[in-house]
Amino acid sequence: MSWRDDGYYGDWAPYVPVAERRRRAKRKMDALRKKGVDIQPVTIDGRKIAKSFWGQAWCEHLESFSDFENRLPRGRTYVRNGSVCHLAIARGEIKAKVSGSEIYDVRVTIKTLPAKRWKALKGRCGGQIGSLLELLEGRLSDHVMEVVTDRKAGLFPLPGEMAFRCSCPDWAVMCKHVAAVLYGVGARLDTRPELLFTLRGVNHEELIETDAEKAVAAATSRGKAKRLATAEIGDVFGIQIDADGADPSASDAPSKPKARKKAAKNSRAKKSPAKKKSSAKKKSPAKKVSSKTKTRTDAKPQKKAKKPAARKTTKKRAASRKTAKGPAR
Repeated sequence: MSWRDDGYYGDWAPYVPVAERRRRAKRKMDALRKKGVDIQPVTIDGRKIAKSFWGQAWCEHLESFSDFENRLPRGRTYVRNGSVCHLAIARGEIKAKVSGSEIYDVRVTIKTLPAKRWKALKGRCGGQIGSLLELLEGRLSDHVMEVVTDRKAGLFPLPGEMAFRCSCPDWAVMCKHVAAVLYGVGARLDTRPELLFTLRGVNHEELIETDAEKAVAAATSRGKAKRLATAEIGDVFGIQIDADGADPSASDAPSKPKARKKAAKNSRAKKSPAKKKSSAKKKSPAKKVSSKTKTRTDAKPQKKAKKPAARKTTKKRAASRKTAKGPAR
């Protein structure tokens, strides 16, 4: 019995150079592409596996657990020499193909982030992330970095939240193929950091939305006095201002001259009664004089009209006298 390169006991297998393994893996991946499979290989430039904040934080998180320390070094070697031919990250799952003596299928399942833990994380990060770009580029404050990379309460999974499966015959819980895949995730986060949130089943935009809600609430509380001042300005100038500070009449520019003309006419109409009253007061003495003269001229005809009436009465009296004298004779 002997120890084979693939990590299990058995007969000695012929050594296959890394270059030959890559050629074999390439041929198999090309065959899968022809079948319509979206092949996403992991390519490492140089010795450093991850260069960005998210990629380095992922790798450092893995290396912080003693459960993985014995298997991780072989995984680093495999991922550097291009043995991870394909790696796809989805919600709660990583699927990969790793080249060894043959192509092995690797599947890593990771529990999604509990809602309570995600809510607490958003609360601790609230108001401290400038933009979505800053979040994905890892340009965060020290406090936010500590929150998201916290070993127990951060975004990264704990060993008990991960389960591994590989098609190789190695009996270890984490074989070197699985270790290579985990390091490959760190390299993938360099170019697509949002996949970490996808893997944990949360939406990274919610971190920015929480900040926006807090900013709006703060601006609203500070802007009450400003809105009152706007209302007072509207009363002073006699215009109606909407809640957003816009004058509703501003959109109807052509109607302004007409409105001004109407306002001018109304103001003149209001002022005109006062003028009439004043003019009436000035002319009233002349009217009284004319009325007196009229009454004086009308008085003479009234006296003449009374004289005939008096004559009638005298005639009646004379007639009555004649009748009274007749019987006496």
